[in-house]
Amino acid sequence: MRGVFFLLLSTVALMVGCSKPHVISGTLDLSDGSEWQPKVYLIQPGKWSEVGQSFVGRVLDSAEVGKGGYFGFQGLPDIENPALLELAVQKKGEGYANLLQNEDPRTDNYFPLVWESGDQIKIKAGIDRFQASLSMESPSNANEEILRLRDLRIRAFERYMENSSRVSDSDEALLDREKMLFNYQAELMEFANGTEEMLPALLAIRWVSPEGGYERVAEFFYGQAQEWGTLYPEHSWVREIGLKAEKDKLPILQGDLMPQLEFPMKNGETLLLDEVLKGKKLLLLDVWASWCAPCRIENRNVLLPLWEKYQSNHFQILAYGLESSEKAWANAMERDGADRWLHASHLLGDQNPLMDALRLKTIPANFLLDGEGRVLAKNLHGEELIQFVDAYMAGLVKE
Repeated sequence: MRGVFFLLLSTVALMVGCSKPHVISGTLDLSDGSEWQPKVYLIQPGKWSEVGQSFVGRVLDSAEVGKGGYFGFQGLPDIENPALLELAVQKKGEGYANLLQNEDPRTDNYFPLVWESGDQIKIKAGIDRFQASLSMESPSNANEEILRLRDLRIRAFERYMENSSRVSDSDEALLDREKMLFNYQAELMEFANGTEEMLPALLAIRWVSPEGGYERVAEFFYGQAQEWGTLYPEHSWVREIGLKAEKDKLPILQGDLMPQLEFPMKNGETLLLDEVLKGKKLLLLDVWASWCAPCRIENRNVLLPLWEKYQSNHFQILAYGLESSEKAWANAMERDGADRWLHASHLLGDQNPLMDALRLKTIPANFLLDGEGRVLAKNLHGEELIQFVDAYMAGLVKE
């Protein structure tokens, strides 16, 4: 009898163990899944910079997609909670479980979600449009925000693609393409600035620049690091962002004073920034190059009219050229009519002291400075630059 009783208890224990609920589960629609493996992978990015990045996240588990498209993960290892994890699917023949497609949110193969101890997350998705189609049953506040972020990202991306299709791939249209990219990023930045959920905000920051470059949105990146650093100073991802967003690693920020730079002028003199600013109401520090097509267009269509309109009213342009050929530099100035304003260059090409001091990697770039050298605005081009200078010189923009 003791043996029968023991066998009965063992059977009950086994049944209880087998009925342990899945912490993350769901169903996948495989009807358009002939290219895809019937399997779901659970991935943990170890660092914030690994979110949405291929080959770096730790694969925690995998789950076969069974009858009716069902899959489930029963247990998770000890994880600091709450945690942002990634569910991913892979195409047949793919040798890496943690390959993440991050080029088009309409077809990307992974979905980030927030998991806390005790959660039971249930999802539905189409395997061929995994990120775009995923829905979640009774999502937590954090996951509801991720779903909202996903939706607005798709809408913004579709507008970006539609607008980009109307613009040429030529070098001359670079600024137009950059403006469209910024408009797309602006919607993700607005989400990050508005949400009260930390992990969705950190995800939005990553999606602003999957490549990890925040030069053109440095103020946003710095502001996010400051905000979440105040609220969650001990969180490892927040500390990581804080280190990347230190001021000495970002371009000079709007509102900051420009450092006391030295400019080797075309006439052979060396001028300090204070000397250039003396007696001026507004200085446009323009970083350009003779080989930069949009810079040349800006010279002729924007800077020259502004110079002619305001040069007698305490407005100055100081153009720094990324030049190695003095002849090409001089020819470009003359052809554009840009030789009317001040020019400087170390004649060292891309690698020069000014780019290092300003922590810039990309041109065209510019800074609008008041008489004290404080940055009033940055990287305004075309009509935006004209409108700002007009308003400032008319006293409509306050310092």
